[in-house]
Amino acid sequence: MAILCGPAVRAGATFLSIRSEARAVENLRAAAQMLTNDPDETLVVIGPETPADEALSFASGLRLSRPHVGVVLVREQVDVDLLTRALQSGVREVVPMNDPAALNAACRRSRDVSERLTTPTHVEPGEPARDGQIVTVFAAKGGCGKTTLATNLGVALARDAGHRVCIVDLDLAFGDVAISVQLDPARTMVDALPMAGHLDTAGAASLLTHYATRLDMLLAPVTPGDAEKVPPTLVGELLTVLRGMFDFVVVDTPAQFSEHVLTAMDASAHHVLLTTPDVPALKNLRVTLDMLDLLSYPRDIRSVVVNRADSKVGLSSEDVERVVRSPIAAHVPSSRAVPISINNGTPITISTPGHPVSQAIIGFAQQRLAVAAAPEPATRRLGRRRR
Repeated sequence: MAILCGPAVRAGATFLSIRSEARAVENLRAAAQMLTNDPDETLVVIGPETPADEALSFASGLRLSRPHVGVVLVREQVDVDLLTRALQSGVREVVPMNDPAALNAACRRSRDVSERLTTPTHVEPGEPARDGQIVTVFAAKGGCGKTTLATNLGVALARDAGHRVCIVDLDLAFGDVAISVQLDPARTMVDALPMAGHLDTAGAASLLTHYATRLDMLLAPVTPGDAEKVPPTLVGELLTVLRGMFDFVVVDTPAQFSEHVLTAMDASAHHVLLTTPDVPALKNLRVTLDMLDLLSYPRDIRSVVVNRADSKVGLSSEDVERVVRSPIAAHVPSSRAVPISINNGTPITISTPGHPVSQAIIGFAQQRLAVAAAPEPATRRLGRRRR
């Protein structure tokens, strides 16, 4: 069921497609009373005649008193200012008037979120809070295969000993996690903005997209301009909450040291530094290692992984180690099977777990991450970076 609020409901023109499964009321006061009488209701659709300020105030109140109730706002015109204010007030979606398909889709998505909130899938009943590890995957040069490694590490960890894993796409402007596994990013990190400062496990759970058994994903924004809306403080808040929900949180990052990336590195129990056996990538890795030293991150939480390690490009493993002046934790071979798996939308550790690439990633996950005692995150060390 749903509560449809506003005079347009009586006319039925805007809400005709869902009216058969909803209850109509004239105003927000009546909607609030109906919610009081029906604690199981999870959706309120507010029509275009209701003033925006009143609708947003109503949604803001529900966000605190009944966060599992979703509000969908219908407007004659939808602009950026309205979308921003609606997002800050806790409105789940804003849809244009006279678009029943968009309204139906928004209502379905809102119900899905409410169901996730009222029936948590990430923490079983009676299960204590977890003390998970955050693993940040970073490469200072694009094209090294960072997203591929992050997603396959997540798969490998989720398959090992029943670990619960979340993959976080922190490449806010150009994240590829969703497209690489063919997920529809209906909810992304930008939807956490209304919860900033008071995020809890229920709120974090509402942002996640389920992918496989014991594996969920927090996807990057897809709308241009949304990346700039996500502050580093919100990233830190999200990672703190997710760490209590999952055994491992694998963070895929952009190829640059941003405040968001440093926030993730601060919270991480492990830094996975990726490179390929070519001079530009190795130079950038050397700069990365020097930067981490300068910022006083502990060396014992780092692992250097060489992707496409068997490429015949004139550099041997010994050459690589000599350049980076750091031991190599894993060598992942090159293979045409990797881009094929990406184009098919299935990580190679799922489609072909026995493949040498899969075995290298699975072996690294088991030997370097899963069996290691969880060290304290970098921010808990005496050598945390200075702000």
